[in-house]
Formats: sequence, structure tokens, C-alpha cells
Amino acid sequence: MEAAIITIMALLFLSFVALGVYATVKAAKAAKRGVDRTIDQARRTVEDTTLRAKSFGQAGTAGELARLRLSLRTSMRATQEALQAGVGEDASLRESLELFHRLSAHGLELDEDLKRIEREPDRSWVAGQLPELTARTERITSSADALRRAARERALRFAEDDLSSLSAQIDVEAGALRHWTTTEPETTSGTAGTPGHAGTSGTAPGNSAPGGQGSASGSSRPGAGGEPSAITAPDPRLTSYPWEKSARPETTT
Repeated sequence: MEAAIITIMALLFLSFVALGVYATVKAAKAAKRGVDRTIDQARRTVEDTTLRAKSFGQAGTAGELARLRLSLRTSMRATQEALQAGVGEDASLRESLELFHRLSAHGLELDEDLKRIEREPDRSWVAGQLPELTARTERITSSADALRRAARERALRFAEDDLSSLSAQIDVEAGALRHWTTTEPETTSGTAGTPGHAGTSGTAPGNSAPGGQGSASGSSRPGAGGEPSAITAPDPRLTSYPWEKSARPETTT
């Protein structure tokens, strides 16, 4: 029994040791990758700064080679960043990214050629190679620019479509929140157009019949049993409207 317990404890200890070693190795590799990434970024920054200084500070073949390398590196890096940033949201950019990887192989080859030619002592021969190198650079950079611009236009198109859909939904929701603006006028117009209300409002000002008995005689007729009669339609002869002129009293000769 004690031997089994000791064996189990030994196995647990070895497992913890192995796990610790594995975690240490993974952390060391991650740190190494981070350091390498930082070094590569610093190296690229130094190279870009050097090329920019040569392109502005030197004339002739050296300055032209520096401009070609700087243009190539700038275009390829911008395209790579745009495609890698958009492939996470748009899976259709994976094919574009694969095409860019194939284009990057040609770009790296051209950059190496330009770098070797920079160290070439025969400047006349280098000058003769410049047209071909310029054409290669323009072909690669134009292809990279086309991929980058197409990816950006696609992202902008999706954003515009989403914004249009969102605006339409917001307009519908805003109309639903302002429901009283559509129901209240209908209610008001329906109330104003009821015949009962129109008759009441028409007789409210009073009927100016000769003798002052128009409204009283029309509203207080006794019924059959001496009680007031039920509500009935007003007598058209005693009903007046605001737009009618007052009747002239009859004159006797």
C-alpha cells in the first residue's frame, strides 16, 4: 500500500516537472518570437529610413535604385497589412491573400536584385539595367496596389450597405415611436366630422329668429306624455350655420 502511494506521488511529481518544463519552453519560444519580431521591425525601419535618405540625398543611379526599393517595400507592406486586417472579417479575401503571397515571392526576388545591383561598381552597366528594373517594379507595385484598393473598396461597400440598412431600420423605429403623429390627426378629424357634433356646434351660437325663441322652441318640445322628447335631428328651418347670413325680419305694410 505504501509502495503504491509512493509511486503515485512520484508520478505526480514527474508530471508537474514535465508541465513546468513545457510551459517554460513555450514561454521562451514566445519571448524569442517577440524579440525577433521587434528586431525585424527595427531593421525594416532603419532600412526604410536609409532608403528614404538615399532617394532624396543622392542623384543618378544610386538614388533611382533607392526610390525603386522604397516604392516596392512601401506598396507591398501596405497591401499585406490591408489584406491581413480584412481577411478576419471577409473570408473571400483569403484568395486575394494567397495571390499576394505569390506576388510577394516576386517582390522579394526583385528587392534582392536591387540590393545586389546597389553594390555593383560598374555604374554604366547598372544604368543600362534600370529600365528593366523599373518596369518590373511598376508591374509588381501596380498589382499590389490593385489588390489593396479592391479590398478597401469592398470593405467600404459593405460598410455603406450596412449603414443604409441600419438607417432604414432606425427610420422605421423612429416612426413607431412617434405613433401619435399618425393616429391623433385621424381621431381629431373623425371627431370633428361627426354629424352629431356638427349639429350641436351649429346650434350652439343660437338661432336668431324673430322674437328670440328659435333655439328654445327647437330644443324643448314636449313629448306625448308631457316629458321632453328624445334627441332627434334638428329642424332644418331652425338650424343656422356660421357662414349663413342672418335672415331679415319680414316687414308689414
